[in-house]
Amino acid sequence: MIRQLIDKIQKTKAPICVGLDPMLSYIPDHVTKKAFEEYGETLEGAAEAIWQFNKEIIDHVSDIIPAVKPQIAMYEQFGIAGLSVYEKTVKYCQEKGIFVIGDAKRGDIGSTSAAYAAAHIGKVKIGSQRLSAFGADFLTVNPYLGTDGIKPFTDVCKEEDKGLFVLVKTSNPSSGEFQDRLIDGKPLYELVAQKVVEWGEDCMDGTYSNVGAVVGATYPEMSRILRKLMPNTYFLVPGYGAQGGTAEDLRPCFHEDGLGAIVNSSRGIIAAYKQEKYEKYGENHFGEASRQAVLDMTADINRVL
Repeated sequence: MIRQLIDKIQKTKAPICVGLDPMLSYIPDHVTKKAFEEYGETLEGAAEAIWQFNKEIIDHVSDIIPAVKPQIAMYEQFGIAGLSVYEKTVKYCQEKGIFVIGDAKRGDIGSTSAAYAAAHIGKVKIGSQRLSAFGADFLTVNPYLGTDGIKPFTDVCKEEDKGLFVLVKTSNPSSGEFQDRLIDGKPLYELVAQKVVEWGEDCMDGTYSNVGAVVGATYPEMSRILRKLMPNTYFLVPGYGAQGGTAEDLRPCFHEDGLGAIVNSSRGIIAAYKQEKYEKYGENHFGEASRQAVLDMTADINRVL
């Protein structure tokens, strides 16, 4: 699966993914008004507004990006109606030829992890059939429970040719409370990186493993260390733009050939029309503003690669 994603990155010349993390506050009034007129101010109304918002953005950027990353929490908050929109969003993106990184950060042990894996990137056995539920191409996972929590996911990756991105060094300010703690003289994130390499050795797909790593753009010196520790691990890089990460900060995540990482931006793209830089597009053309934000982000990153 990672080889297919890399092919798409090279084709689009855009090592980026769009974080489809919609909040109602991001959605233009005319979109929510129409949804509420049809479904009322209900969970279903909110879900419909999110679906129409997502669809407009996807339609405007699908030809210039390789992947999207929907954060499932933004859909779960609206209950079953929201999860239905998450599923529709995954399927719609795949129909448009975009890879989907399901951002669910799942992690448990035994049959629970196996169920998460089946739901998000695998298939569930129902009678004589094996059926896909959400069917994302990649999934973010939490390694806190160790190998017991990760193996059910890697098993599905091997069976279905799917991928993972394991949390290693995240971009949030308090990540160091645990991730930077020294254990036997090494920060915890380095020990996690070593395990990611180990887990990935059995899931190689060409030069890179289907087991990737989440490495935040906001800590470039740590990214440089992790790039050396994980030469065959693809990085999913949050933290660019709204969280403070710059294109220069991203450089250590990549190899000299410009591969090795895919950079996420969420509200910087999907809510671009709210920024002064893109205000000329207005609410009615928010999809066009998102497209221009993608083009600008791509140019900014390629400038330093």
